[in-house]
Amino acid sequence: MVQTIAIIEDEQAISDIIKYNLEKAGYKIHVAYDGEAGVKLIESVDPDLILLDIMMPKMDGLEVCRRVRLTKETPIIMLTARAEELDKVLGLELGADDYMTKPFGMRELVARVKANLRRGGFVSEEAGAESNVVKEDSLSLDLGKYEVTKNGAVVDLTLREYELLKFLATQKGKVFSREALLEKVWGYEYYGDVRTVDVTVRRLREKIEDDPSKAAFVLTKRGVGYYFRG
Repeated sequence: MVQTIAIIEDEQAISDIIKYNLEKAGYKIHVAYDGEAGVKLIESVDPDLILLDIMMPKMDGLEVCRRVRLTKETPIIMLTARAEELDKVLGLELGADDYMTKPFGMRELVARVKANLRRGGFVSEEAGAESNVVKEDSLSLDLGKYEVTKNGAVVDLTLREYELLKFLATQKGKVFSREALLEKVWGYEYYGDVRTVDVTVRRLREKIEDDPSKAAFVLTKRGVGYYFRG
């Protein structure tokens, strides 16, 4: 089955070259040129991945991301021409899985797309697998059902949050640097900002910890990285 990608980008010259390269790589592409049209496009075509510019007319990419995350866990790669850390962090806080700063090379973009789609494909691969549950006190991960529960209630995680928790929880007590987590969880050699990991850990803690400031599950090894208690 051909995977579909939604490009939401107001600069047509940029969207055209992205569309050309992704179609060449075998994907079906849908394009919108402003935030409001982008939200409608996502609702109508339900893409496998979203490429989302931040600075757009009618509705900016951060608001589009926020709205998408109310109902969908589709992988989102934010595109920004800004160098400020605030834009990147805000996008990640709102649930984006990745970001790229313009200008970027098409080879790198296609690699990022493939990596995020590959990570998004593990659900179907495990859907028929025998249930494999990782449990730690009140927290439970059912790897066969792609489900996390806390005190019996389902926890709503994005794909990236789930992947990070799954990776750490299945290797309890083992400490991973931020760079290692970017490679293992994000799925490629990542030479960007390791704050991507920090923001995702913070979002994850807010959802699974009783007190995010005193983590009981995903712990920090000062000066090294993160690990799951065990």
